[in-house]
Amino acid sequence: MFDFVSFIPRAVMQGIPLLYGSTGETLTEKSGNLNLGIPGIMYVGAISGVIGAFLYESSLPSADAIRAVPAILIPFCASLLGSLLMGLIYCFLTVTLRANQNVSGLALTTFGVGFGNFFGGSLIKLSGSSMPYLALSGTSMVYKRYLPVADELGWFGKVFLSYGFMAYLAIVIALVAAFVLRRTRAGLHLRAVGESPATADAAGISVNRYKYAATCLGSMIAGLGGLYYVMDYASGIWSNNAFGDRGWLAIALVIFTIWRPNVGVLASVLFGGLYILHMYIPSGMNLAVKELYKMLPYVVTIIVLVITSMRNKRENQPPAHLGVAYFREER
Repeated sequence: MFDFVSFIPRAVMQGIPLLYGSTGETLTEKSGNLNLGIPGIMYVGAISGVIGAFLYESSLPSADAIRAVPAILIPFCASLLGSLLMGLIYCFLTVTLRANQNVSGLALTTFGVGFGNFFGGSLIKLSGSSMPYLALSGTSMVYKRYLPVADELGWFGKVFLSYGFMAYLAIVIALVAAFVLRRTRAGLHLRAVGESPATADAAGISVNRYKYAATCLGSMIAGLGGLYYVMDYASGIWSNNAFGDRGWLAIALVIFTIWRPNVGVLASVLFGGLYILHMYIPSGMNLAVKELYKMLPYVVTIIVLVITSMRNKRENQPPAHLGVAYFREER
């Protein structure tokens, strides 16, 4: 029989990086910026946190000296800083210099992966490891810590309470982002910038300021997805090129959720489940069948995109000015 009790927690853990990435990208796209650099930003967020954790653990005399607060804050702040810098680079290129957003995003992804692999490989050599990976088990144990009562509540505790704090933080951020976008003046201004920056500019809204703020904040949120993957999902193990295509799945999730971060909470679990479904469905030694199962998240996204396009409802469409540079002189 299909083991839902073990499947759901793994689906949630697989989906949390996607939730961080999709929430950050949704905020970015609501401002009219199409940031295809999210995979690179998540990669930089991950390696920045790894650098912070490595420096912290290296400064201690032994693993027993690790303390929870600095073990959490140092990698967390380092990840936010690295992701912020990536967001600023993207904004400088696309908002200030008005460069092509697609090209800039793809260049940022290539740069981010190269940046992460370079520093990741350097840290592996500095650690003196004979294996092609870096283990930060001390910091990871702090990030993976969950409520002790979860073990006493059977399947309920395993399904709902057996996650580290960053899993719940991702849900809170997504719900807050949805509230801000739909219920606040700042959210209204941001959506106006994405739909019609000329109209927003004429109304006295600073288009560039909102684009910078939304893109940088979105990049920082996406970067936390990379940090979660390394410190929680991968148990503190950094290996070059091990992040996979999760950054691209996060961008696909934005389309799947119809640009609604609150929908992303459940959609990320669905995507996470589809991503690992091939591990739970017997397919024997037929590798072709496993590869077909791995296609499911992308196939579902295409189906949703086709359905929403056919319905042609404006609220289900991307921002009207998405991916287009704003030239104030043309207003």
